Amino acid sequence: MAKTEYNPFENAQAQFDKVAKSLKLSSGMCAYLRTPMKEMHFSIPVKMDDGSTRVFQGYRCRHNDARGPGKGGIRFHPEETADTVRALSMWMTWKCAAVDIPLGGGKGGIVCDPRTMSMGEQERMCRGFIRALNKEVGSFIDVPAPDVMSNGQHMLWMLDEYETIVGARMPGMITGKPVGQGGSLGRTEATGYGVVYTLKALAEQEKIDLSKTTASIQGFGNVAEYAAKLYTENGGKVIAISCWNMADKKAYTYKKDSGCDIEELVSIKDKFGNIDKAKAKAKGYEILDGDAWLTQEVDILIPAALENQITPKNIPSINSKVKIICEGANGPVTPDADPLLIKKGITVIPDFVCNAGGVTCSYFEQVQCNANYFWSKEEVLSKLESKMTSAFLDVYKLAKEKKLDLRDAAYTIAITRVADAVRLRGWVE
Repeated sequence: MAKTEYNPFENAQAQFDKVAKSLKLSSGMCAYLRTPMKEMHFSIPVKMDDGSTRVFQGYRCRHNDARGPGKGGIRFHPEETADTVRALSMWMTWKCAAVDIPLGGGKGGIVCDPRTMSMGEQERMCRGFIRALNKEVGSFIDVPAPDVMSNGQHMLWMLDEYETIVGARMPGMITGKPVGQGGSLGRTEATGYGVVYTLKALAEQEKIDLSKTTASIQGFGNVAEYAAKLYTENGGKVIAISCWNMADKKAYTYKKDSGCDIEELVSIKDKFGNIDKAKAKAKGYEILDGDAWLTQEVDILIPAALENQITPKNIPSINSKVKIICEGANGPVTPDADPLLIKKGITVIPDFVCNAGGVTCSYFEQVQCNANYFWSKEEVLSKLESKMTSAFLDVYKLAKEKKLDLRDAAYTIAITRVADAVRLRGWVE
């Protein structure tokens, strides 16, 4: 995580508090929903290839499971923090509620850098994570998934360790697995495609022709790659992509005014989304500072990397042409930036609707695993587009009716659904 003055958990709580006040929730309900219902910190000792032992810090938070089992990814990052995991678990609760799937919010993380670890070291770490958590995860308790710098192979190692411990085949206990090992077709594309499904829905409502728009993207991992692919398939043009470069330990913006060739860039990136700077330059890309993605003269910005990327400090550098921000990442816009973006006439599609394609498809995967019956890719993506479009239109309609911005409208829907479930269960009045 990039170091920042913003605390992600405080941001998540501030967003909740604003809407909770408008909904006139009881003080007990507010106190209950603004903190995780369960939080686990633990150590993971790992035997390294050189014979030494390193101890990694692990986290898992279950924010709320009133509507169903916890659901949320596991991040691998050298600067992971407990507050980031707390915030993300909270956002997952609202995300699942906003798209109306029967799951709650959870999130996990390990303080590590898999880019510097061998496959064997990564496997031992993944298995250690499950040994520490095996009683707290499962198909009907809390269902993990991949997130930043974790992938399907990591999930399969975790599943194998879990099944070894419980002595049964339980493929629904974790999602994001490889196809053929309980994974769902379409899961790889789901989060990025979901970003564009919501963008298309907004464009249709606002009578915007996507084929005449341009975009700049932060990040080039799984979410950004597939968002870029589907956006360009719909006629849009990606002008710039910003991402990390491992060789220089810094970020760059790769720009081409004629439009980035997404497949070309995919061919020169590694599995962590790092584009090879020298190869990009050889292919005619202009190499700019990592923050230059934000200043481009485009219609759409898609932050699809990490949280706290758009703040009051850098909003003045956003080009006046920008009219839409699609939050492909979790929490990329800070709460104090929202009113300034509204003042600039920029519509923000909030993260827990915009990037909910991943958790929605994870839900589809869980359903398929539990039923032991798998769908075609076309069926998965059709269901995904229908779910994402419906969720966005619910938010858009409420925003127009109540004269709210899209984030407040999405929070209103999500928090109401969760609070109703908590109340009906008799946990809090």
